[in-house]
Amino acid sequence: MPFLRRDGVALYVEHSTGRAPPVVLIHGWCCEHRHMAPLAEHFARQGHAVVSLDLRGHGRSDKPQQAYPIGAFADDVAWCCRELQLHRPVLIGHSMGGIVAYEVAARTPQLTGAIVMLDSAVVMPAAVREAIPHFLGLLSGPGYAAALRDFVAKALFLPSDDAARKANILDDMAAAPQHVMVAAYAGLGEYDAQAAGRVSVPALYIAASEPSPRCDMARLRQLLPQLQQGQTVGSGHFCQLEVPGQVHPMIERFLAIAALN
Repeated sequence: MPFLRRDGVALYVEHSTGRAPPVVLIHGWCCEHRHMAPLAEHFARQGHAVVSLDLRGHGRSDKPQQAYPIGAFADDVAWCCRELQLHRPVLIGHSMGGIVAYEVAARTPQLTGAIVMLDSAVVMPAAVREAIPHFLGLLSGPGYAAALRDFVAKALFLPSDDAARKANILDDMAAAPQHVMVAAYAGLGEYDAQAAGRVSVPALYIAASEPSPRCDMARLRQLLPQLQQGQTVGSGHFCQLEVPGQVHPMIERFLAIAALN
């Protein structure tokens, strides 16, 4: 079975081999490795070793009652990379997964080859941060699943996004355990990229084409002067599922420029 066990917690990991630089795929809040499937299939076809994992609390991994700060997820990802003996992998993270990738690179620059952040609130805009306590209150109540559905449907999708895909994503996210929803979202709200420190490895940020930016890009560029940036056309937050034909070439070009492909 594809599980790695860390301090009594089983972490679900799928690992394919390849000669090209390893790629580690990190999903977002209340999501799982399946939401990164087009990326996994694409980079496996390109000859990369590919690791797809479920963060603790998510997917098929164990879901202990605990705090879920970004640092805990980052420690798990770094530990999995060492366990699998990956040499300077490219960390590709969607949403919260991109924040985790940033934190891994900040903590262990010698481990990380490059990072790709897909529509990730690495530096959260002030208005978004101010709304967190109210949303956490809704998630902490009996109507938590409905609150998640309402928030995600309004904030993370465009009218042009595929309706069936949207419905499946909402079902997946609303099925997450309440304690994980609350603790992981609280961890998102508490994250401070400035305190984490600068990241020196090559970095790419791909934004979805949403009306309100997910990240304060001016502040992110202060932390990442080497940052390369792209944006999708006609896609909501789940751009890796909605427009993989746009996302994959941008990452490939980034890896080529960074001499990692």
